[in-house]
Amino acid sequence: MTTQTSTMARTPGQASRVEARPRRRPVYEVAAQTFLICASVLWLLPIGFALYVAVRPYAETQKYGYVSLPHALTLRNFTDAWNQSDFPHFFLNSVLITVPAVVIVLFLASGVAFVLTRINVKLNVALLILFTAGNLLPQQVLITPLYWLYLKIPLPSFLSGSGLLYNSLTGLVVINVAFQLGFCVFVLSNYMRSIPDEMYEAALVDGAGVWTRFWKLTLPLCRPALAALATLLTTWIYNDFFWAITLMSSGDKRPVTSALANLQGQFVSNHNLIAAAALIAAIPTLVVYILLQKQFVAGLALGSSKG
Repeated sequence: MTTQTSTMARTPGQASRVEARPRRRPVYEVAAQTFLICASVLWLLPIGFALYVAVRPYAETQKYGYVSLPHALTLRNFTDAWNQSDFPHFFLNSVLITVPAVVIVLFLASGVAFVLTRINVKLNVALLILFTAGNLLPQQVLITPLYWLYLKIPLPSFLSGSGLLYNSLTGLVVINVAFQLGFCVFVLSNYMRSIPDEMYEAALVDGAGVWTRFWKLTLPLCRPALAALATLLTTWIYNDFFWAITLMSSGDKRPVTSALANLQGQFVSNHNLIAAAALIAAIPTLVVYILLQKQFVAGLALGSSKG
């Protein structure tokens, strides 16, 4: 009774002051935000250091070291990197590898995922496991048999100047398609399962065939997921370094990421120039992410809320 009486005796002003008292944030929220801030700083630190090295003259870093206060800043390293490394040519090589690989992967993965989710086949689960298991194999384990296969498999002259999968842009497209296909099939199959069955039943009643259900019904609904995958694939394939170094012998045929090795001399390396070239090479991936940012975020959000 005493507690109830004291509570009822509070004036409206006292009650408002009690309600307006700021709520203390839980410890785990503060710890989570602190961790995210630290992780962001650690993630951006290498990029910031590369930019710092790129805007410093080579003679200054040779005299004072890379970890030192700057005496002068310049953009000459960027112009020298662009001119000395023939960036337009290697950018074109990257485009000729990345664009066909992304288109082929998304088309094949969407078709396979549609079959695995919307057509009743006894091997559906086994095929999905097979495509998913392919992502578990590290690239370094398969490089020896792949290298010999690339030296043995012939190609027409219009697809490869060497007449083989080895040392050709077609070979890099094929290997990137093979290694990215399993992940995309896994993602798209899970996404397609979230599409209501009633839509397909209505399409069947209207007389829609398999191709119509795939091309006019499924693919338009999967645009957010396809945009998200396109962003990831463009980043992964464009930034590939391992396959281009291993399966390419001609420096003029390599993509822009592996062509950065051309800036390194046999005895002396201008790390300021290499840092500037690396930052230039990263620009296309940033542009792709900015252009597809809304679709990428929408694909992630829809994928997490369905199913």
